[in-house]
Amino acid sequence: MTRITEQASNYRHLEKMSVEELTKNLNKEDQSVPLAIEKALPQLNTLINSIVSKIENGGRLFYVGAGSGGRLSVLDVIELPTTFGVSSDLFNVILAGGKEHLIEAPEEKEDDVNAAWMMLQEKNVSAKDIVIGISASGTTPFVLSALTECKKHQISTACIVSNPDSPIAEQADIPVEVITGPEFITGSTRMKCGTAQKIIFDMISTTTMIKLGRVLDNQMVNVKLINDKIVDRAVKMLMKNTGLEDYNQAKELLLEHGSVKKALDMFNMEK
Repeated sequence: MTRITEQASNYRHLEKMSVEELTKNLNKEDQSVPLAIEKALPQLNTLINSIVSKIENGGRLFYVGAGSGGRLSVLDVIELPTTFGVSSDLFNVILAGGKEHLIEAPEEKEDDVNAAWMMLQEKNVSAKDIVIGISASGTTPFVLSALTECKKHQISTACIVSNPDSPIAEQADIPVEVITGPEFITGSTRMKCGTAQKIIFDMISTTTMIKLGRVLDNQMVNVKLINDKIVDRAVKMLMKNTGLEDYNQAKELLLEHGSVKKALDMFNMEK
């Protein structure tokens, strides 16, 4: 395989650049990320369709990752129960070192070839689920071993990698290869690779939730009512969709049923 993520930066003598030069060049490099993702959209679409199908049939999604990619997947997953009102075990993260050590960045744990499969077993992973490996290099032992074991147990696998023809992609049923090129600082895959991963996580979760019916029009109608700002937003959503003009009446209806979707369904039933 070609380790593009380890190739030398296209820029030299960064320490001699001004702030203006650094930000201009960083911005220029970041503009290549959406173009790299665009090339991988057919594979990404296949993956999302598979995720939706698995969840509709009672399965779950598991991200397996280490380092920046693994941590970014945690940030995406923790938002979903509030934003879309889904169970917290629908999207899961198996993180090298454990999510409880998220801020400690225990990078040495990415070489553990036994931990990921053990952690998946603790979550009772099965053939109903789909497991997605995250690795910029495409070689992370923690991730590779997990996909290898999943394959042995007929569990669907996918991956998000940034090098072509990697060992992890070889173990994945649906490999998503997003080739973002050499990093601005040589080998620092928290940069373009990380940006690509964050965008892809957003695309996966958002598209999946829309296809699962958790969005109406362009609105978060299943958002959890966890603070005053969200309650106010939800009341206004309910007013817009019902035609109710009295804010307090709409708020009472919302709080009685617990979500815009449930309140709207009840309102339409009683019309």
